[in-house]
Amino acid sequence: MAKEKKEKQENKKELTIKIAGNEWEGALDKAFQKKVKTVTVDGFRKGKCPRNVFEKKYGKESLYIDAAEALVGDAYEKVMAENKEIIPVIQPRVDIKSIDESGVEFLFTIITAPKVTIKKYKGLTVKKDKVKVTKEEIEHELSHLLEQYTELVVKENGAVENGDVAIIDFEGFKDEKAFEGGKGENYSLEIGSHTFIPGFEEQLIGMKQNEEKEIKVTFPKDYGSPDLAGCDATFKVKVNEIKTKETRELDKDFFDDLGMEGIDTKEKLEEEIKTNIKANKEMEAENKYIDELLKEIGKNVEVEIPEEMVDDEIHHMIHKFEEQLKMQGLSLEMYYQFTGSDHQKLHAQMEKEAYEHILYRLMLEEIMKIEKVEVTDKEVEEEIKSLSQKYSMKEDELLKAIGSKEMIQYDLEMRKVIEILKEANK
Repeated sequence: MAKEKKEKQENKKELTIKIAGNEWEGALDKAFQKKVKTVTVDGFRKGKCPRNVFEKKYGKESLYIDAAEALVGDAYEKVMAENKEIIPVIQPRVDIKSIDESGVEFLFTIITAPKVTIKKYKGLTVKKDKVKVTKEEIEHELSHLLEQYTELVVKENGAVENGDVAIIDFEGFKDEKAFEGGKGENYSLEIGSHTFIPGFEEQLIGMKQNEEKEIKVTFPKDYGSPDLAGCDATFKVKVNEIKTKETRELDKDFFDDLGMEGIDTKEKLEEEIKTNIKANKEMEAENKYIDELLKEIGKNVEVEIPEEMVDDEIHHMIHKFEEQLKMQGLSLEMYYQFTGSDHQKLHAQMEKEAYEHILYRLMLEEIMKIEKVEVTDKEVEEEIKSLSQKYSMKEDELLKAIGSKEMIQYDLEMRKVIEILKEANK
């Protein structure tokens, strides 16, 4: 029978449950059947040693941990079934309180949602920024767009200048010996991009087509290859071709390349740019407004968030960060190496943000209860249909990617709460 250990912290519950008798003996037997296949006992083929002989050599206690691990899932289900009023908000911590030949006693530490008291969430002074688009912003975006469609044309005469693209052959030498990865042919290098070793691009300036030259550089001390870090090197370089950027004109050819339906004049393009800038600014202003609104409400909230919840949130944040790094071809270990960080520093760095995530989540859930926010099954189904069309996915594939209908329902609930807060703080 499970029992609750009284705890000063209201949202931390300690529950114990003992597994004994036939259930414990069955788990020990399964642990033996698994373990006997991995040990060698004189006089017996592997896996054929009788249990009494095994226990005489290794001790019955050698089976305890494997048996306990096999039972922990069922033990947790039992203890929660006996304490249905307790709803955990994170994965429980489990410890073995006692273990011997008679059975195992588990201690589950359960964290439940802390009590949240919101003093005020209506009539706050937070206001949304007004959005305007300046002529300078439109001109800047227009020049950026022209730069995107800039064409490279071969420079028939003249030398390499800053901003040109030099098509080069190169080979690097350290102590007069060619080093691995230091050779390239017909490589396009934009002068001034600073993509090569410091000092390399600058020494190409003034070179002409078909000209050859030796360029001397020093690799940075923190260069990725230890064999080259901080070392002097010489590159033999040949300029095969020089290309220069040709600024586009706002003519028919440009608008054809742009491929924007109905946009065939400078005036129409500027209006489209203005519309896009305004839409982006509106989105930024909306996100900023919601963030500031949540921060202001957070000042009026009384809650004691247990460190276990914060640690759990940080764990999820680090996992998400690790997945983002993988998409960039990096690992968490590489990130630590490049930044001079480690798990402990990253954990500390994320602590404030993790706390805010939990605070806002708890207070929104509390406001949801106060305002009696509900989301119908029909609304959930409509959202699933809308999202599946938006991402061109089948509904079952979408649910698998998101997790469950409950997660979609929760998201809709939170969005409704946000709308209530916006309306209550106009």
